[in-house]
Amino acid sequence: MSTVSLGMPGIRAYGSGNIIAAESFPDRAPRELANPTLRGNLDMAMHKIRTKRAIVVGEKDDWQQLRTAGSEIKQNVLANLPELLERFEAEFTARGGHVHWARDADEANRIVLDLIRAEGVTEVNKIKSMATQETGLNEHLEEHGITAIETDLAEAIVQLGHDTPSHILVPAIHRNRTEVRDIFRREIPGVSPDLSDDPAELAEASRVRLREMFFRNRVAISGANFGIAETGTLTIVESEGNGRMCLTMPDTLITLMGIEKVLPTFADLEVFLQLLPRSSTGERMNPYTSMWSGVTPGDGPQNLHVILLDNGRTEVLRDEVGRQALHCIRCSACLNVCPVFEKTGGHAYGSVYPGPIGAILSPQLTGIHAGKNSSLPYASSLCGACYDVCPVKINIPEVLVHLRAEDVDAKHGKAEDAPGGAKPARRSAPDQMDAIMLAAKAMFASGTRMGLAERGLPAGKLVAGRDQVISTLPGLIGGWTKYRDIDAPPSEAFRHWWKKNRPKADRRRPDGTAVDVLALIEENRGAAQRLHERFTGADGQGPSSADPAPEDGGAAAEGGAPSAPAVDDRGEDGDLYSRLLAVEREQIQREEATGRTLADYARGTEQDGEA
Repeated sequence: MSTVSLGMPGIRAYGSGNIIAAESFPDRAPRELANPTLRGNLDMAMHKIRTKRAIVVGEKDDWQQLRTAGSEIKQNVLANLPELLERFEAEFTARGGHVHWARDADEANRIVLDLIRAEGVTEVNKIKSMATQETGLNEHLEEHGITAIETDLAEAIVQLGHDTPSHILVPAIHRNRTEVRDIFRREIPGVSPDLSDDPAELAEASRVRLREMFFRNRVAISGANFGIAETGTLTIVESEGNGRMCLTMPDTLITLMGIEKVLPTFADLEVFLQLLPRSSTGERMNPYTSMWSGVTPGDGPQNLHVILLDNGRTEVLRDEVGRQALHCIRCSACLNVCPVFEKTGGHAYGSVYPGPIGAILSPQLTGIHAGKNSSLPYASSLCGACYDVCPVKINIPEVLVHLRAEDVDAKHGKAEDAPGGAKPARRSAPDQMDAIMLAAKAMFASGTRMGLAERGLPAGKLVAGRDQVISTLPGLIGGWTKYRDIDAPPSEAFRHWWKKNRPKADRRRPDGTAVDVLALIEENRGAAQRLHERFTGADGQGPSSADPAPEDGGAAAEGGAPSAPAVDDRGEDGDLYSRLLAVEREQIQREEATGRTLADYARGTEQDGEA
């Protein structure tokens, strides 16, 4: 049983590794937008993935119920995480495995390095793993003379191209096949100089390169999609078969798994093995689903290790709003529908977790103040498409807004302590946004100040062109006009128009008391329905019997206008509102009788009202 405390730490324990942006999203994104190859690759790939997903999701009549089940299972996991982790450790250990605990990326990397050194090897095979990308494991091993060979085709392309992943599921999505061909010709020893960009030839070149390594290397490293507490089982789903080779052929297997990946029971896996493939690759099921529950003598790896990684996840768990980010099953569905990601790609986010999920996960793992991560919650239009497709119903827009508030608090020195107990840096002076918000607060707090400010609206026409459009503004607001136009303001504010055209309208309650809104609602409850039935009939086909019809049956009287309908002054319906409706109906009938259209009547209503 573990001796590591699973309680909430007294000092903030944020994560580290490749999850801290060194450059802000607004600074990085313009360079990515200027890359036409990237834009073309993303446009083609995103549409293809979205279409495949829509087809297979549409086949499931119970898709929404599956999403709900996945969300509720994940909520249960977070509510009982310490107990589930201890249960997983006990079951995995009982079956011959070894469990290690890592507080952060550095500790996880050290554990892996020590385990590899104990085997006396300098080269290991590796399955695609977001957790190892997060900790920067490959770079750490390389610094100590150990080469980690990526066996996933897309990860191999990234590694051979000395590049970084740009997508959770398809890390080389920013590369087209011509670029891949050039990388293979340059980086793979012995590859034919005539290698074409045909996908089958490229896959064969990669297969030939990797097959020898599968047989040669005795140590492999993996991540894990799920860990079952009930049985101590680890699970990986993949599409190429490289994972199956890495999981069965080496003598030693080292798995790095985030602590949030644990599931309570084996039966819970059923839900996620339906949600994950449909949401990620647009498949009904993954071609390869591998599970292992400890050591089997004479079959597969005999030396099994799993490292349970925190790296800021406990910090995320503190936040009642933000903790839902830990529900993520790394399907990347949110990336594939995000209009921002589709234009900028994943590198603009500066973290191994790009797109909408990265915009809420990275800042929480590291703290909103780490590096340039405070810019990530703003890398969204808040359109909500990510929430609609998330298989575990993570309300990403809600968390984005929540983190934006945290960023503002941090900049004003209101945030909680940073790692080590330090206080986040506070701005020395208000910025443009502060000035705008203070001015707005002062203006909206006073009707008089609001009125004075609105009298300055016509001045906006001075900066508008002949087309009455404002295209350029200075400072912070210039960020809006850089990409959008603003219509010139009207020559008169609504409140001034109202005062001039409705001088007899009541401006305030005579006694100066506030309106009791709840009492007003209760007083008028059902009034609209009663009025509707009064003038259309209970069946919606005509006036009710309580509303006498005109004596002439609605025919035009002498002079071209029908006689006015009788108005019932009796009872609670005989109020000013019902009289106005009756007068309105009479005026419409008069206009129709004289041949004018309803639009003509609407245009003339203002003059009628002023008469």
